[in-house]
Amino acid sequence: MSVDGLGRCVMVVPTYNESENLAWVVGRLRAAQPGVDVMVVDDNSPDGTGELADRLAAADPAISVVHRTEKAGLGAAYLHGFDVALRAGYDVVGEMDADGSHQPEQLERLLDALRSADLVIGSRYVPGGSVVNWPLRRLLLSRGGNLYVRLLLGMRVKDATAGYRVFRRTTLEAIDLASVRSTGYVFQTDLAHRTVARGLRVTEVPIDFVERERGDSKMSGQVAGESLRMITRWGLSQRWSQLRGRS
Repeated sequence: MSVDGLGRCVMVVPTYNESENLAWVVGRLRAAQPGVDVMVVDDNSPDGTGELADRLAAADPAISVVHRTEKAGLGAAYLHGFDVALRAGYDVVGEMDADGSHQPEQLERLLDALRSADLVIGSRYVPGGSVVNWPLRRLLLSRGGNLYVRLLLGMRVKDATAGYRVFRRTTLEAIDLASVRSTGYVFQTDLAHRTVARGLRVTEVPIDFVERERGDSKMSGQVAGESLRMITRWGLSQRWSQLRGRS
């Protein structure tokens, strides 16, 4: 299916044990944006999410399912889905969580902004954006992490860790997905940084991020720590390259 002025669009939705949320989220997405396809990428969920996705796809030709054999990280699931989407000829490829934290009814904001951008990020931290039902500690960790990204990588993006976004096909082709090695949550920062580094247009639009009501969060202190370590390595490497270039 297609969206006027943008061409064929698909939202890639990675899943691992999201049987409580998947049908609810996909149903809202299909109702909010009938012209947008949905691709569920399931990492062999033991709770039957993959089988549920198959049933949804059997009932709606706009829904497809990619089955992976193992849980290898959020970034790995997205890279697999992006590859399938690009080979299928989609003009716009988006990301969206399966747990209900991203509101499908707000996808219109991202698609409208993409008409004059190469990547649009649904941001919690621009005027009009919000985070609902997060404990203060997690909010401070997220805001602090994004500030650290801006300072270390020199990006103006306010919410580089956000996972609600839409890319033009040409953007994904320009940022060399084959060389991406980040597989966890730092994947989002990696792709935003690659887009900025290539001089492409990144726009942020406000969204309301609502903490999941059902199921377990995949975020942990260990995951956050690994993300910060990788960002530190990238930032120091970037600074070193800049210094060498001036010498």
